Amino acid sequence: MAPKNKTRERIIEASLELFNAQGERSVTTNHLAAHLGISPGNLYYHFRNKQAIIAELFAQYESRVDMFLRRPDGRALTVEDKTFYLEALLAAMWHYRFLHRDLEHLLETDPELAARYRDFARRCMASATSVYKGFVESGILDMNDEQVEALTFNSWIILTSWVRFLCSIRSNPGDLSEELMRRGIYQVLALESGHVSPAARPAVTALLQRLHVPLEQVLG
Repeated sequence: MAPKNKTRERIIEASLELFNAQGERSVTTNHLAAHLGISPGNLYYHFRNKQAIIAELFAQYESRVDMFLRRPDGRALTVEDKTFYLEALLAAMWHYRFLHRDLEHLLETDPELAARYRDFARRCMASATSVYKGFVESGILDMNDEQVEALTFNSWIILTSWVRFLCSIRSNPGDLSEELMRRGIYQVLALESGHVSPAARPAVTALLQRLHVPLEQVLG
């Protein structure tokens, strides 16, 4: 018999895999138990219900974003930092894509998760505002505080709705890929394009070209 913590880890990993592949609403605890080759009772020993598994996965996602979405101490931000933030966001969104795909349903069915998500959203937007102001201070972006605030909110709206947009616009909603997610990151960077300083423009333009995914590929 696998140790308790090992079985728990397997449940978490399998849940993330199936939720991402099929959507959270399509996966039951019985599906999870059968996929793992364990009894439903064994699964319930570790997690009282599916919401508890989702809460654990959200905690992982929350912790991951909190770790990278912050300004570095003691130095100015660079265009390389912009690449780091965008790539980190892309990786987190892809790894936990079911959260974005089924977000409205998840929050409606779990008030505790909804409260945690609201706190997380406020924290992310405060951190993103600080990061954007860091890019202004370092001369990469030329924006005032009102423009930074609008950019932060617009970026959040794009990032949190991108997966659902892809599912609504594509003929095969389950056919998501990291490349399609990259176009969402491109859209966020494109919001800044009119505010990039002349000195930083070549590097930011190169980053835009690297992230670009043709629209016909997005529409599928």
